[in-house]
Amino acid sequence: MNLRRQLLVVSLLLLSLPWAGCQFIREMEGAMRKGQEQSLRATAQAIATVLGTQEDLLYPIQARRYAPVDERESVYAYPTHQTIYIDGYADGWEFIKSSPCSLNSNSGLSISCKAQTDEEYLYLMLKVSDPEVSYHNPRLSREPNGDRLILRLWREGRRQDYVISTTAPGRVRATASNRRERGIDPADIQGYWQDAVGGYTVELQIPLAYTGGRLGLYIVDAKREKTRTGQQTVGNISPLDNTAPPWLIFSPADLQALLAPFHRQGNRIQVVDTNGWQIADVVSNDLPRQSSDDTFWLLQLIYRSILTPDALPAPHETSRAGKLVGEEILSALSGELASTRYDDPNASGSTVQSIAAPILDKTGVMGAVIVRQSGETYLSLTDKAFSRLLAYSLSAMAIAALGLLGYASLLSWRIRRLSHAVNNAISADGQVTNSFPQSKAQDEIGDLSRHYARLLERVREYNDYLRSLSRKLSHELRTPIAVIQSSLDNLEQSTPNASESDIYVQRAREGLARLQRILKAMSEANRLEESIQNNQRVELDMVPLLTELMDAYRAVYPNHQLSLDIQVTSAPVAAVADLIIQAMDKLIENAASFCPEHGKITIHLGVETDYWILAIANEGPALPEGIKDRLFEPMVSLRDQQTGSLHLGLGLHIVRLIVDFHRGRVSVDNLEDDSGVIISIRLPRE
Repeated sequence: MNLRRQLLVVSLLLLSLPWAGCQFIREMEGAMRKGQEQSLRATAQAIATVLGTQEDLLYPIQARRYAPVDERESVYAYPTHQTIYIDGYADGWEFIKSSPCSLNSNSGLSISCKAQTDEEYLYLMLKVSDPEVSYHNPRLSREPNGDRLILRLWREGRRQDYVISTTAPGRVRATASNRRERGIDPADIQGYWQDAVGGYTVELQIPLAYTGGRLGLYIVDAKREKTRTGQQTVGNISPLDNTAPPWLIFSPADLQALLAPFHRQGNRIQVVDTNGWQIADVVSNDLPRQSSDDTFWLLQLIYRSILTPDALPAPHETSRAGKLVGEEILSALSGELASTRYDDPNASGSTVQSIAAPILDKTGVMGAVIVRQSGETYLSLTDKAFSRLLAYSLSAMAIAALGLLGYASLLSWRIRRLSHAVNNAISADGQVTNSFPQSKAQDEIGDLSRHYARLLERVREYNDYLRSLSRKLSHELRTPIAVIQSSLDNLEQSTPNASESDIYVQRAREGLARLQRILKAMSEANRLEESIQNNQRVELDMVPLLTELMDAYRAVYPNHQLSLDIQVTSAPVAAVADLIIQAMDKLIENAASFCPEHGKITIHLGVETDYWILAIANEGPALPEGIKDRLFEPMVSLRDQQTGSLHLGLGLHIVRLIVDFHRGRVSVDNLEDDSGVIISIRLPRE
């Protein structure tokens, strides 16, 4: 895989940008959800506090708060703000739950009840299942003799029964079955009787003040009553029931008005009594969907999938109209503030936050306030933010990918150029060419090209040295060989004479010794590298060692002024004495070769923080620029140019090997006045 493809693969790591953005959005959504919960808690507690001081709003009939649970079927009436047309048809009642007004349906006789209230009236939609309907026949009797509906209301502690019957489908009015109460006109209870498949429907309008907060009803089947066979009546009360009728549960208008100021966009506020009956419900369907509508549907789908919560329970449903159930409601009715989150059935991928707060007074729990809000309320606010984040992330990825691709192309071009230059750096005959380019770029590829250039320069110098080595060796070996050859010829041709023979033999021996020195110099470095690894360092004092060596050097180099400058009384080091002496021999020999006759050579021994410093300074020519760092490398020598003598350039290299073995450092520099050169060796203090 080439570099361009590798960087293209690396650019896939930029996918972490949208991932990080999504994680940020999830965190933001969690914070908003927490804020939503805190806001709903505050709203629920504020409403509960207000309602705790106004018991009459929750229980207009105070007896209902403390009344035992009625086993009979109470009728629940939903609040409505729409005009209801009384025509006997179920239009407009489709979304209203039925109250089961009959617990059994023997012989096919049953009744279901739907109820709604506004500020003045109670509206009922009764659906009666009766296989055989009988209408009132006025010829037989003035009293109702057909199928009829009995309504039982409660006013000021007294019951009042009203009868609704008809001779044919159409409008109906109620008549009092007992003494009419003052201020009540039975004709105000009116409605419409309509035939239906399998029975009939009765739609009624009743003044809400007539009910007294209670409502009982039952249907009388005339044929069963006449024959006294089967079930004769069905409803939530019976004809023989003399007690107060079941409760009529509805939402007081004053309570609805009180909750209106607490209403906010997207909220739903419900109030339940101690038995779980819903007595107030304020709903808002005007969710802020403008930002969601402006968001592309695919982005919105992706956003919702990212924020899809863990599996949540669905909202609790009950088949009984007006009854609310739920864990948070049960907790609130027991006196504790509770919170629950449900899946939103009206918005896929969204949730509903439900907060229930108990309504308390001095005597205990009066009911509970439930405040609910869909997560769509705040999700809609972040749809556009997510689309912008995704757009910015994709744009950044595209720009970064193009940038990496361009950068990879540039790197590939530079590497191919460097590879081409390296390939052509050495010609077919092994010669190093002078066409290798050196990059000025301050990066790794630039450093690599410069390292290649220095390497090739070293190789070129080494090749030049090898090419000149044969010439140097032939020139150097020619003289001792000629001396030996002439001496042998003279021995053969001359008259035997002891003194002359000794001279020729001496010359031959000197030539052989010179040949031996040349061969020794060529192999000395390799032998030294192999031998120093087998030596064991011991404690050695440099002061007496240098004092003893100085006496020998003065005898070997009588034409130079040698001096010893020791600034310490002792200088113990862990060293090999033979190797130290060998290094000193090389340094003194090198100093003497460059020092003019009667010039000064000084050996200095001092101390630094962690090192003993041994320096050899000599008068003579200064070092040229650029040679200091290479002087201790093999095959490097200045004697050919400055002394006119041949040298293989191994002496100072051997010195560096010895110093490295002793964990020291060696350096070379010109004297301050450029009158000579100083070589310094630093050995660690032991």
